[in-house]
Parts: sequence; structure tokens; C-alpha cells
Amino acid sequence: MLVADRLIKDFGPHRAVNGVSFILERGEVLGFLGPNGAGKTTTMRMLAGGLEPDGGKAMIGGHDCVADRLEAQARLGYLPEGAPAYPSMTPRSFVEFGLRARSFSGAALKRACELALERARLEDYADQPIGTLSKGYKRRAALAAAIAHDPPVLILDEPTDGLDPNQKDGVRALIREMAPDKAIIISTHILEEVPAVCSRAIIIARGGLLFDGTPNELARTAPDHGIEGAFRALTRNDARMEAVS
Repeated sequence: MLVADRLIKDFGPHRAVNGVSFILERGEVLGFLGPNGAGKTTTMRMLAGGLEPDGGKAMIGGHDCVADRLEAQARLGYLPEGAPAYPSMTPRSFVEFGLRARSFSGAALKRACELALERARLEDYADQPIGTLSKGYKRRAALAAAIAHDPPVLILDEPTDGLDPNQKDGVRALIREMAPDKAIIISTHILEEVPAVCSRAIIIARGGLLFDGTPNELARTAPDHGIEGAFRALTRNDARMEAVS
């Protein structure tokens, strides 16, 4: 469903991503982990077709994310960093806007919009301007737009950022519900989400891949300290590492 093949991205003299490779199949939920500055967001932007790699390639559903960008993006739902949305729109109009851009119309558009709002638990706020919503509800509006066209691949950058504990549980439940039919990447700094929703975890630092395996395999690398201890041990030499709570 998704292929990252030796991806490289340079910003001037700085190499942000250095040969990252992995394949993601339908039914997998991948926790994409790393300290600040590790290259996670840059990698996801290349996979989403928003940033062209300087080396290697990215593919979604067999379509090159640069050479066949529109076909690749038609199969993708992307929640970018910061969950940008138009503040003057309501969640309903924002979701409908994205669906119309993907050629939805009439009854199909209405059904897809209502299902997305329901899944994101936005029914009570569907007609309130996004600019007046809390950070958590803004993120849920962007999440609804990302999933509305029922794409086979999802890339979610910090999907639970700004959500309260109940809202986090709701998003995690939604991810588990969608997981059997999709290939999903979740970038997160909340390490408890890895065993909660992920079937696989990748850790990158300084633009390179450090670990690729199951959450249980990751935890076994630090038997006395679990996933958080394993993450710290694998990334402890990265001077940019942030504190993880």
C-alpha cells in the first residue's frame, strides 16, 4: 500500500532524511517515532507528495508520489502537522470542501460528510466556525476531512495532540476500527499510543532508521523500562532529543 524507498531530503547542507526505507501493508498501523528534528515530518511530507525527495522514491497504491502525484494522493488521507484548516469554515463546510475537490457530489457527498463528522465526534460542533473551536476540536475537524473520502492509506501527524483523555480514547478507537482495511502511519510523541493502537513501530533519529519491529519487540530491547526506556536508549545520543512524558 505504501513504499518508502531510500528516501533522502536535504535542506541546504543539512540532510534531514538519509535513506529511510520501509513498506506498509493493508491492516498495519505504524507508529512513526523519533525525537524532535529526527526527520519524521519531512518523511511524511514526501510520502504525502507535498515535498519532493532529493533521492529515492515514495509510492502509494503503486503510484509514484512525484511522477503520478494525483493518483497517489487520491488514495491518501493526510492529517498534517498543526492540522491546518480554514478558520472561517465550519467543520461541515470544510469536510464538504475537501470532498468536492475529490469529485464527490449529491447524496454521496452528504453521506461521506456525515459519516466523517460522526467518526470524529463532531456532530455537536459541525456548524460552528473552526476559528472559534478549541485546539482539540480544530484537530478533529482536520481529521474528519482526512478520512472523509475513505482512503486506503492514512498518514496522521500527531492525531491526538491537544485532545483531552476522553477525546484521545475516541481517536484511538477510531484508528483501531479503521485499521483492518487501511495502511496507517501515526507520528506521535505519546509513547503509550504505540501499544494501544500500533501493530508496528519505527524509530528514526538524525534522518536515519534505528528500529523497525513490533511494539513488543521494541519493549524487549529495554526489558526493565518498556517502550519509553527503549526509545530513550535508542535515541540517547541525539542531542536534540526532547523529554518524553
